[in-house]
Amino acid sequence: MPRKKIEPDDKDERKIIDIKTQKPVDKKTSIVCKTIRKYREELGIEQKELGARIGVSGNAVCNWEKGYTRPDINLLPRICDALGITLYELYDIDDPLLRYTAGEQMLIADYRDLTKSHQYVLNKTLTALKTAEAVDECPDIKKLILFERTLAAGIGDPTEFDDKGDPIYVYSNSLIKHADCVFYVNGDSMEPNFLSGDMVLVQRFPDCGSIQPGEIGAFITHNETYIKEYQEDGLHSLNKSYPTMAFDDDDSVYFIGKVIGLLDPYEDIASEEDIQKYQRVYGDD
Repeated sequence: MPRKKIEPDDKDERKIIDIKTQKPVDKKTSIVCKTIRKYREELGIEQKELGARIGVSGNAVCNWEKGYTRPDINLLPRICDALGITLYELYDIDDPLLRYTAGEQMLIADYRDLTKSHQYVLNKTLTALKTAEAVDECPDIKKLILFERTLAAGIGDPTEFDDKGDPIYVYSNSLIKHADCVFYVNGDSMEPNFLSGDMVLVQRFPDCGSIQPGEIGAFITHNETYIKEYQEDGLHSLNKSYPTMAFDDDDSVYFIGKVIGLLDPYEDIASEEDIQKYQRVYGDD
């Protein structure tokens, strides 16, 4: 909290002569002299002790405080360190970086009067409030997993899908909030609804529930990953030039999840600025 400013009295208006230069000392030097005495007395130390901290004699400090001499400019940082003040406080001027309103000064004073345990509680409350404000400012973003290899390769049980993927941050909406991952479409077998290069949103099994006839899903079979329409007789392509993928009892077909829609790479992928806001609130996990 900014300390009370030193108000000059009539005595401060008189001119003080520097015994070294025999020139009048300006008013700011008289303020510095008075400030040194003020903060020394607040610390409860003698002039001799202050001088020892600065590296001068007690008489030198006495002469400063009486205005007979002024400190060498090179000593000002030491004086500030010894008194625990800033140069702004030494010259009794406002620090432009620390301008508090009267209400803020009262809050700081009240905080200093609290016990350590109550200060701890208040610090925690302030941290929670700052986090809440950051959450309010953060766009509604969801982190999904993007599988770079497209719907083209996968081995074994999809619960142990070997492509770990990379995180992709997207703006959440009523559709995206149900998605878990994103795949690229490869090929034209699902035209016209899904084009090669499209990014499809997939809700993973078991959260998506069992796939029903007529629904589009992501599947693994014969070490390949496909986007297909499920029917009881097999996996169908929307492009009728492709035959149905039928399976017998010896074939293994694994269901990864349901395709619930398309991701617009221009509208849905979060900006770098918004991703940074998200990560500041929620971290990288």
